Amino acid sequence: MIQQLINDQRFTNIQTAQSGLTKLFTVAEKTNSFYTVLRNDEQLGVLLPKKMWLSLVEDLEAMSSPNYRRRIAAARKEKRVTAAEIRKMLKM
Repeated sequence: MIQQLINDQRFTNIQTAQSGLTKLFTVAEKTNSFYTVLRNDEQLGVLLPKKMWLSLVEDLEAMSSPNYRRRIAAARKEKRVTAAEIRKMLKM
């Protein structure tokens, strides 16, 4: 996940962000990326397209649910089946 976010990150300076905010959001939405806004090489903030923001909020809400976290922990304790085992079961 971390590597994926790094691949989606783009950079812009504050002047470009101020003069072309709509264009930056359009490009970010089309490329499924986000922009880190810089001023004198200092990070000021991040511009996220709405779709990406809503996805992050949904993930944060899910991770704040104790029931959801319990279910994940229980699933991790279950026996796992490898792809090779599944192929063998399916005689592939």
